[in-house]
Amino acid sequence: MTLTLLTLAIRDFRNLARVDLAVPAAGLVLVGPNGHGKTNLLEAIHYLHVLRSVRGARDADLVRFGAEAFHVAAQAQGGAVDDVRIGFARAAKRKKVMLDGVEAERLADAFGALPSVMFSPRDVELVAGPPTERRRFVDIALATTSRRYLTALQRYRAALVRRNATLREVLRRGTSDGATRVAVWEPALAEAGATLWCARVRWSRWAAPRLGALCAAIGERERVTLEYHTSLAVDPAGEADETHVREQLAAALERDRGQDLRRSLTHSGPHRDDITLKLGGRALRSFGSAGQQRTSAIALRLLERETLCEQAGRAPLVLLDDPFAELDVDRARQILRMLGDGAPGQTFLVVPRGDDVPDAYTALSRHTIRDGVLDA
Repeated sequence: MTLTLLTLAIRDFRNLARVDLAVPAAGLVLVGPNGHGKTNLLEAIHYLHVLRSVRGARDADLVRFGAEAFHVAAQAQGGAVDDVRIGFARAAKRKKVMLDGVEAERLADAFGALPSVMFSPRDVELVAGPPTERRRFVDIALATTSRRYLTALQRYRAALVRRNATLREVLRRGTSDGATRVAVWEPALAEAGATLWCARVRWSRWAAPRLGALCAAIGERERVTLEYHTSLAVDPAGEADETHVREQLAAALERDRGQDLRRSLTHSGPHRDDITLKLGGRALRSFGSAGQQRTSAIALRLLERETLCEQAGRAPLVLLDDPFAELDVDRARQILRMLGDGAPGQTFLVVPRGDDVPDAYTALSRHTIRDGVLDA
């Protein structure tokens, strides 16, 4: 099943004061100079998927200068809900989500309600950037398709914040019962962490051969591999058994407690793991060229789209932020072909010039934007 956005309404989101769009079934192309709001429109659509800025900005910083709040709303068909509305008020520091006219009791209820995958130049950070970028990538792909994973992720982060806060307090005050107070949070970390660890390992095994095949299809001649890298004393290539992983994680937290108390930081757990990418057996982030890193980053986004298709049962919206910049013609052509394979999904393409629109998208409805204002 293909998800189709029917209408999009944006108010005071970044530099977009007012946008009202009736969206064609195939999607649209948005043309405009850099810095005028093209990416902001894609970010607003993606916000309906993950309820946060794709560029890591705080909600308060998404409110247009001089405004008090932003609001993004969409009507769709083929998704889990038909109407999604999200607003954030700067003064109240509160986010409100409406799903099919009913206020969501928990923000988690809206997570992944309007799935989309965004391809952008900054995706190279998935390959060249720090482990946090890759962990966030996997967490979003899994949390938007599995309520169990999302719940475990929320519980793990909450327990981690509390354990680290306790570590800092113990170091500051020098209390004699510090180890006991820190240990209180470890069962929750071990239980939720085991769920995250096993799900990530299963995804990595599924993704590894697909990533290699995608990179080869795009035009990469050297073999690209993906592995889950962990400090936990559990072999990621073995059976992903949650009970065993939970026991190992609990043992690691206990073993490292002394070091954690000295440094006020939790050193063991899935928050320290990484997805390692290699090119011909060497670290892609260190030895890959800019083009090879860009190719692999696009392949990761294609994997994210495939994950959403398989787990959510529908093709997500495809958001393309000038995705073919810095790619040679042959690789761009292959990526276009792969985007069109199967259920391509409704497509939103933004480019700085009309001449930059690939032939495959010239039939899409076209709009222009300048200073945050779309043409009528």
